[in-house]
Amino acid sequence: MKLKAAEIAAAAGGIVISGDPETLVCGIATDSNRVKPEDLFVPIIGARTDGHRYIRSAFENGASASFTSKGLSDEEMMTGVGAVIKVDDTLTALQRLGEYYRTKYVPIPYIGITGSVGKTTTREMTALALSAGARTYSTKGNANSQVGVPITVTDTLPDASVGVIEMGISEFGEMSRLSKIVKPDMSVITVIGVSHIAQLKTRENIMLEKLHIAEHMPDGGVLMLNGEDELLKTVSNDYLKAHGIADSRNIDIRFYGRSEAAYYRAVAFSETENGSEYDFYVTGAKICHVSLPVHGEHMMLNSLIAMACACENGVVPSRAAEALKGFRPLSGRGEMLDVGGITIFNDAYNAAPQSMEAAFSVLDRSETLSGGRRVAVLSDMLELGENELGYHENIGRYLADRTENIELVLAYGTLSRGYLSGIKSGKRDIEAHHFETYDELLAAVRKYVRPGDTVLIKGSNSMKLWKLPEDLSV
Repeated sequence: MKLKAAEIAAAAGGIVISGDPETLVCGIATDSNRVKPEDLFVPIIGARTDGHRYIRSAFENGASASFTSKGLSDEEMMTGVGAVIKVDDTLTALQRLGEYYRTKYVPIPYIGITGSVGKTTTREMTALALSAGARTYSTKGNANSQVGVPITVTDTLPDASVGVIEMGISEFGEMSRLSKIVKPDMSVITVIGVSHIAQLKTRENIMLEKLHIAEHMPDGGVLMLNGEDELLKTVSNDYLKAHGIADSRNIDIRFYGRSEAAYYRAVAFSETENGSEYDFYVTGAKICHVSLPVHGEHMMLNSLIAMACACENGVVPSRAAEALKGFRPLSGRGEMLDVGGITIFNDAYNAAPQSMEAAFSVLDRSETLSGGRRVAVLSDMLELGENELGYHENIGRYLADRTENIELVLAYGTLSRGYLSGIKSGKRDIEAHHFETYDELLAAVRKYVRPGDTVLIKGSNSMKLWKLPEDLSV
């Protein structure tokens, strides 16, 4: 991004109240400690702190401009330091700037990716597959929010030919705003789970909110939906129109999955010693074979999206499949580690019922060394609403009823007691222990787990199970 302060002010609905309107801005930051020279600082007002407190610090660290929604007194003292742009609301101003930049300066097609689980892995796989034949730009890190998405848009590489944008929401109305900023030419919804059900109340509401990703797609834009998901497979253009999502446009809805009706289909899926494989079909015709270095049907479905997006954007399918052989999970998102002879399946970045079940499936089928056991180390799943304990009990029953080889469960956290209750009510006996704190859990892992075991670690991010591999190696 290279814009002058005056253009930014006009795009954001503000005015330059201090400094030179001709000041050049080349990036955006919301953390004053991470400001780079020629950045625009956007002070976000959050639940815990007000970013306006750090405007001066941002200028001292090299910012060339800053938004503000406050009065003039503090800004008057900054005269000569940088351009100060007065706006009514800094977050709204940032989103307006993102929308403006997308419309005026980013002509390339964007692929928007959302869903209750699997967004980031799908984004990474899709960008990798596309890179086999296209200059690809994608969301970095976790910048998929109301703040992160507009910054992602303004950071789009000038020589990119396609963009992959992750779009996450937790409340009503958020996806409509993101769709307006991104204006995706193609959109993907991975699965409808119960993440953020505390705010959105029902899975049906979650689906409808996610479907607003299509609100600002062009006529004929492609919406790819998981045909294995019981809710998504019912979506039609009539449904979108009935809910005001595509009143005057036709969205090309294409389902992906394993069924014969799927537009993009995985056939003959199987697990291998080092990953998994399947044949990639489009409208009933075999296109190529796909081999993945990761296990699990959920990973297959994520890669199926990547293959579909590559095809839709002119990448030779066999080249996209070859690129996917090099996929490596991000930290805490399904990576395999060896810690002192213990194989750790680190999926601790986050957790929801559907991703829990998918991870159990991988663990249950995993290979172990002679005498090794399969162990699940779990913590609470958060933000599941009023029935949160019930979801944990259901997961416990799933372990007892639907897995065959998981022998030991170690869990910590208040809600994690539900896992043990569910296991006790299930069909199969599984040794299970509950602990109140992370430190107690860590001590138990050191006590119970031995070299040769394969261990899944899974829980909500704030429960900090992702620390376990490092702590075990000490």
